[in-house]
Amino acid sequence: METTLPLRHTRLTRLAHMGLALGVIVQLLTSLVFVPDAPGETANIYFEIHEYSGLASFGFALLFWLVVMSRKSGTTIGELFPWFSKSRLSTLWSDIRGSLGAIKQMKLPHIDETSAIAHAIHGLGLLLILTMALTGTVYYFINNGDPDAGGLVGVVMFFHMGLANVVWAYLIGHAGIALIHHVTSQLSLREMWSLKQQG
Repeated sequence: METTLPLRHTRLTRLAHMGLALGVIVQLLTSLVFVPDAPGETANIYFEIHEYSGLASFGFALLFWLVVMSRKSGTTIGELFPWFSKSRLSTLWSDIRGSLGAIKQMKLPHIDETSAIAHAIHGLGLLLILTMALTGTVYYFINNGDPDAGGLVGVVMFFHMGLANVVWAYLIGHAGIALIHHVTSQLSLREMWSLKQQG
């Protein structure tokens, strides 16, 4: 029988995570089938879904950042972005070496709420998704129907389209690791996919 442990993350953190994750999934799936609208053409439903779910994703990304910046407990900004602290970098490299050592021995690295590598990867993911959502939102407001246009449209689309495969890799890796840790009982998917109150 499964023991139900108290949830570590606030309901707002979990809501932001769920909304952002679902928005990113819809974004990626629609990107496989949509055709960008051109002037005078009838609306492409998949492109519209991509646009509006992108705007929603931008909202959830901002909410996530607001939660991270304002919370009094949980993962700190310094843990999410350890790149400018000698001691945090040292902890991160130590965690990476420990994880690689476990993998060499064909064992699953131990991941918990103190894992420096998990925090750093989450921080990079937050930056990646914010960049994608921001560039998509900027494109929504300045596009002229030509994603290959130059100027600001071209710069925005360069980053938006250039990072798309990185988002696929992040989503597959993040979800895959979460499933592995759920199956091996190191972490529970309920931790980020429940709307129940904490405690």
